[in-house]
Amino acid sequence: MAGAAGRTGSVSTVDTGRRTVLRVLTAASIGVLAGEFAHGYLYERHRLSVTRATLPVSGLPAALDGLRVVMLSDLHLSPIVPREDLDEAVRLAMREQPDLIVLGGDYISFMDRAYAEPVADVIAPLSAPNGIFAVLGNHDDDIEMPKALERRGIEVLKDARTRVTIRGERLDFIGLRFWTRATTDLARLLKGAGSTSILLAHDPRRLQQATALNIPLMLSGHTHGGQIVLPGIGAIAAKKFPVVEGMARRENTTVFVSRGIGTIGVPVRINCPPEVAVLTLSRHVITPV
Repeated sequence: MAGAAGRTGSVSTVDTGRRTVLRVLTAASIGVLAGEFAHGYLYERHRLSVTRATLPVSGLPAALDGLRVVMLSDLHLSPIVPREDLDEAVRLAMREQPDLIVLGGDYISFMDRAYAEPVADVIAPLSAPNGIFAVLGNHDDDIEMPKALERRGIEVLKDARTRVTIRGERLDFIGLRFWTRATTDLARLLKGAGSTSILLAHDPRRLQQATALNIPLMLSGHTHGGQIVLPGIGAIAAKKFPVVEGMARRENTTVFVSRGIGTIGVPVRINCPPEVAVLTLSRHVITPV
């Protein structure tokens, strides 16, 4: 009996020790997570930087090799995204002296038209010798936001295609509305396009259609790079996307997905700083063996 009581006491002591360790680990994990969120709110969401990437573009004419494109996406001017952050993004973009500029959508949040003119004012200083081309995102209304951009000389492509001639070569831009998803709709926009086309699609899930139609380059935003990327877990909110951020290649199509500038939902970024993307087009495409 005494031995049994002794064993019971030992087991009880072990269980108590384990519970204590679990409580300590849980408290530590909560503390670390709280610290991450505090840092993401106070610092990281404002830690704007320039991301440079070289994008291989199949069939790119030699004259366009080295063309530099600045991409800004997901500005989300709102009560939780200060104008100062967006002003800094525009300043960094102009410092790069790009050949052209693309805007990837979501200039405001939740279709709040009160911010359409203010965010267009932020964007207004942008300029590039070969133009500025924009698409709308799911947070942009279909009337006031494009009008505000167009009044400032920005070409907004809503299920439309436009052509520019750069260094003697034709370059077609196709811009999709967020809700346009059918491959047949995109194919219709491609009719009459030249061999070098760039698809501007806010949602990177349009990569499937771009690949099916052999479009050499697609530029997207929407994901915010996940916005909150947890160690060992990743970007929980962006797992449904084929590419969360950065460059990837699918068959004959290259895609670049911007992490964007603003935030949505919560004013926090974790392991996912905002970016101004400087993209250099390259005709050197490595074919997989």
